[in-house]
Amino acid sequence: MSQYQGNKEDLIMELSNIASVIPELFLACAGMSLLLYGVFRGDAAYKAVSWLTVVAFVVAASLVFLGEGRSTPFGGQFVTDEFARFMKCLVLVGSGLSVLMALSYNRREDMARCEYPVLILFATLGMFMMVSANDLISLYIGLELQSLSLYVLAAFRRDSVRSSEAGLKYFVLGALSSGMLLYGASLIYGFSGTTSFDSIQAVIVHSGSPSIGLIVGLIFLIAGLAFKVSAVPFHMWTPDVYEGAPTPVTAFFAVAPKIAAVALFIRVMTEPFGAMIAEWQQVIILISVASMVLGAVAAIWQTNIKRLLAYSSIGHIGYALIGLAAGSEEGVRGILIYMAIYLAMNIGTFCCVLSMRKGTAMVENISDLAGLSRHQPLVALALALLMFSMAGIPPLAGFFGKLYIFLAAVDSGLIVLAIIGVLASVIGAFYYLRIIKVMYFDDPVDELERPVSIELKIILTLSSGFVLLFFLAPGPIVQSASAAAKVLFAG
Repeated sequence: MSQYQGNKEDLIMELSNIASVIPELFLACAGMSLLLYGVFRGDAAYKAVSWLTVVAFVVAASLVFLGEGRSTPFGGQFVTDEFARFMKCLVLVGSGLSVLMALSYNRREDMARCEYPVLILFATLGMFMMVSANDLISLYIGLELQSLSLYVLAAFRRDSVRSSEAGLKYFVLGALSSGMLLYGASLIYGFSGTTSFDSIQAVIVHSGSPSIGLIVGLIFLIAGLAFKVSAVPFHMWTPDVYEGAPTPVTAFFAVAPKIAAVALFIRVMTEPFGAMIAEWQQVIILISVASMVLGAVAAIWQTNIKRLLAYSSIGHIGYALIGLAAGSEEGVRGILIYMAIYLAMNIGTFCCVLSMRKGTAMVENISDLAGLSRHQPLVALALALLMFSMAGIPPLAGFFGKLYIFLAAVDSGLIVLAIIGVLASVIGAFYYLRIIKVMYFDDPVDELERPVSIELKIILTLSSGFVLLFFLAPGPIVQSASAAAKVLFAG
């Protein structure tokens, strides 16, 4: 009888574990099914596989929303809570829109292969594991599942030297960062005796003062995570990979993986190492300032719009890290709001980049935008709104994203850091406004092709509408971000 009771309890526990990871299981099954479907149907099924991938993301989003409360299945290796749900929804939006943005481009550039959306789907599965990681082992597995897919995507255009070079650079530097992260994880395990986030937190709290070895391990862990979010000084891969990778891949890199890496960064710093804020706050402040300054200054001399957006993304990560340096619930809330707005701004901007064509060739130079307001006035208007938002001009959404971040820093006493952020934002406004000047005031050299695919039109309309009208109804995103941030500081 006792054995039967024990088997029943084990079965209930296993069912509970499975119920907590239904979105991840669904994405894994969908990825394997679509991969087999693509193998049997060939590249002719590219469009069908792409749309089915988007449908899979929509279903996964509905499964994410079905969950409630906090649970730690599989012996605490995994965690599902409001924070994970919020960030997973942002990841799904970024991944789904990236697949749609690539439809017309991949067909035109002879890249319409079924592996493309499937790789994005598996990368998204890795991001889900990253966001919900509650152990150093599950953290690494999720990170590598995402990274392996991204390495292939960066070099997806096999006949392009630039794309192959981008993939190789990303792979080599990614392997280096993984080694640093693993070394840090091994030190943390050696000096704490556990890989579980909850147990590491308990060890730190009970020990009073962390050991030198634990601090060194945390520094290496931060270095590995800083690479994934492309924060200075671990940003060196970003401009080259952004420029060399196919434009839809660059758009994907700029949103979904970055959101997932920021979520992982937040969870690692606030949960297991929250009691060590005095040790890691200085490091976060340093890389935040360096990222903001480099992102603001280095982009000024860029002539390629994809490289400019790479440095812009480095600067945006610097702003987001201000909220992490604050080490407070308000700081994390500010980051979540900022990443939601960042997603809309970047997706819309890359839609405009994908619309830049002369005949069959893509153009990426900022000078090629000259006279865009005459040839494609609606695209120019949308891009102008997005640039003003990135610069933080009120009343657009980008202004409110930075406002929440800076207010959190001031509340935590980091007034100097907030001032540096404002000054970097003012400097960065120069290159955003320069794009608007080129579009509206420079004489056109050659006319850009007028047709824009229906997918790009819809995404561009939604993203520009979001940044324009955000101030009218910020409540849903602000409230969701507040609930997500509260979970991390509930204990």
